[in-house]
Amino acid sequence: MTNQDSPIQVALADDHILLRDALASLINTFDNCRVTFTASNGQETLEKIKNGQIPQVLILDLNMPLLDGYDTSMWLHKHYPGIHVLMLTMYDTDLTLIRLLQAGVKGFLKKDIHPEELKFAIRSVMESGYYYSHHVTGKLVNLFRNTLEDLAQKKNLLNEQELQFLKLSCSELTYKEIAGKMQLSPRAVDALRDQLFNRLDVKSRVGLAMYAIRHGLVSF
Repeated sequence: MTNQDSPIQVALADDHILLRDALASLINTFDNCRVTFTASNGQETLEKIKNGQIPQVLILDLNMPLLDGYDTSMWLHKHYPGIHVLMLTMYDTDLTLIRLLQAGVKGFLKKDIHPEELKFAIRSVMESGYYYSHHVTGKLVNLFRNTLEDLAQKKNLLNEQELQFLKLSCSELTYKEIAGKMQLSPRAVDALRDQLFNRLDVKSRVGLAMYAIRHGLVSF
């Protein structure tokens, strides 16, 4: 939980100066939040952090010059895992989200996010360790509806082939490439995927990835 007497230290990195300044001004109006620095790219962000300006929450734009949001997150995940990274992105395909999860990103924000949702996102990532925007939640909601006990029971029902497919689904391989690695036909892999969708009560590849993360089947 956050300390109510100490403001949450937030940093912003976006190469669009108007958006960056607008977000900074907005966040500074939130109770218990303070923007400690802003940056125009990932390289500038890392320089500030290395110099001791370490935020609790870092809002990154995915597409930035010199060092983008993905590579910045990868470096932070290795060297400063305690920083909660929220990614500003309009890209929400399954593979993009999985790739960002692998980089340690704790939540996703649309650039047209409502101020109240932005406030909630900052508090949520501080208190629970993650945040998913309303749009992205649609991809994950079925996973989080289940209790941990239910999920643990489902894990025990998976056979070795299903576990192998689950792990490969967390990579950037296409389903066709996964079929090749598993020495199965594409049709057999599609059937295996649909079977896991039903068994685990998820609707997308992201849901499979989140299941694997929650159970330590993959290490991001």
